[in-house]
Amino acid sequence: MLPFLKYEFLQNAFLTGIMVGLLAPVLGVFIVVRRQALIADALSHITLAGIAANLLLGKWSPFFAAANPIYMGMAFSVGGAIFIEQLRKVYKHYEELAIPIIMSAGIGLSVIFISMADGFNTDLFNYLFGSIIAVKRSDVWTVFAILIVVLLFVFFMYKELFVLSFDEEQGKLSGIRSNWILVAFMAITALVIAASMKIVGILLVSALMTLPVAASIRIAKGFKQAIWLSVLFGEIAVIAGMFLSYYLDLASGGTIVLCLVVILCLSIFYKKFTGSRKVGHL
Repeated sequence: MLPFLKYEFLQNAFLTGIMVGLLAPVLGVFIVVRRQALIADALSHITLAGIAANLLLGKWSPFFAAANPIYMGMAFSVGGAIFIEQLRKVYKHYEELAIPIIMSAGIGLSVIFISMADGFNTDLFNYLFGSIIAVKRSDVWTVFAILIVVLLFVFFMYKELFVLSFDEEQGKLSGIRSNWILVAFMAITALVIAASMKIVGILLVSALMTLPVAASIRIAKGFKQAIWLSVLFGEIAVIAGMFLSYYLDLASGGTIVLCLVVILCLSIFYKKFTGSRKVGHL
């Protein structure tokens, strides 16, 4: 019998990994097309600040000590996502500045909160690098709820997201209510990033959003095919990474990312040796 059918913590990790392997690449395609691949890094660092704040408050308050730190991480992440969209409006001609500003703020807050909490502990280490044994049943239901929200949002807003991703100005001129759509998109992206922490870790979560997309656009013949291939590559990497991390006693986050790197290399070599159409354009 597979270990995933015997141990609850592995069942939790497997179910969460499957859902994250679907969520991250789906949103990642739109993020990459919008030239905002680094946004996952920025939001992951602000999420770390939220998790560290919860662990710090847990030293003084029984309420925060009993609460799941990921919820405060999600709150910080959504707040950071909204700030990024607001900063893009402030710096209209330098919109890319919004990402490093929020990333720097997240790193600064994280360092302060961690130092006030007397340094790293096991929980924080698991959030940084991912751990399949740290995933709880409550995390599974949280990710499942996020999955439903994301799929419904993408399904009903697909046309608008497609237009805004390729040409935001044209989308605005065509009458698309871009402000709330982009803010909502950033918010659900923040939730997905926070939800992915237990599996791949804060420092590696951006890889799960960008590497499957980087591999898919090498061989995809259109935007929708890029989405499907990204999801396929993400799921393969998550499943293979969790199996390898269990049997080889390795960190799940690093193992999943290395599986993604292997898939990316294979797609590059495949494209190089088949030598068909021009690379990297959807």
